[in-house]
Amino acid sequence: MKIIVTGGAGFLGTQLIYKLLHRADHGVAPLTFDSITAVDLVESPIEDPRVTSMVGDLSDPAFTAAIVDEETVAIYHLAAVLSGGSAENFDLAMSVNIDGTRNLLEAARGLRRAPRFIFTSSLAVFGGKMPELVAPDFATQPDSTYGATKAIGEILVNEYSRKGFIDGRICRLPTISVRPGAPNSAASSFASGIIREPLNGVESVCPVPHATPMWLSSPRTVVTNLVHALELSSEHLDNWRGLNLPGITVTVGEMLAALERVAGPDTRSLVRDELSQPIMEIVCSWPGAFNVESTLALGFTQDQNFDEVIRQYQEDYLTPTA
Repeated sequence: MKIIVTGGAGFLGTQLIYKLLHRADHGVAPLTFDSITAVDLVESPIEDPRVTSMVGDLSDPAFTAAIVDEETVAIYHLAAVLSGGSAENFDLAMSVNIDGTRNLLEAARGLRRAPRFIFTSSLAVFGGKMPELVAPDFATQPDSTYGATKAIGEILVNEYSRKGFIDGRICRLPTISVRPGAPNSAASSFASGIIREPLNGVESVCPVPHATPMWLSSPRTVVTNLVHALELSSEHLDNWRGLNLPGITVTVGEMLAALERVAGPDTRSLVRDELSQPIMEIVCSWPGAFNVESTLALGFTQDQNFDEVIRQYQEDYLTPTA
């Protein structure tokens, strides 16, 4: 039995695979499996005999048909053209984010047993005039190409679930901060950069006003919640499979204040303000706070404060190992 992780060579996909393997090693795997297939445009960096890399393009139906077989018990669909890349290349966003998702769903539809299908969506599906606190059933109205493709993906996953072709869970992720490594094409990439770069002694640019509210989650918490989404029985889910995963609301100014508390004023001074209209048009259209009482009641978890999120990054990626 196998689990497929698309985007499996990326940061989040890699951390998710490590978490699944760790839980299997300790006898607490959410589903019985003996292998994981990491699907991406490059090879997975994980060296484990249980992990196989499949390199290819999800917008190719023949490729998706080749990776999904009767051994598949679950599919994590993380792969996507992100917000900045979607804004720059509309056709690529349509091909990967919509056609690729549909191809994967069609391959899953052909299985004798419906696999669990975890689709990572985004708060970018929201837009327009929004309340200060977004309710679980608040309607999507995306203001970006990325948000539109994710909203379409949500409807597809829900419909394939309604028909019994898959057992879907739609996980709307908060902005993940602090990510290690290089910036990616997400418009929200700065939410990691204004913390990560200064902690590494490098200057960084803040492209949005300090009053901008961000809905954030640490990598540790997001991965934990994605594993929980796989564990969750469908009897606990509504007919609409959309879940707003828990985050915390922090303004950009509060993020920088936390950086100064944790790492000192010299580190904070490495961030300078340089507003970017393209980034503001995307990020400032996103909601900054959600009512997540229902998802917390389902057993999902959330970070306590942003100071602790910064300390997690220091512990996981800056503390030397013996």
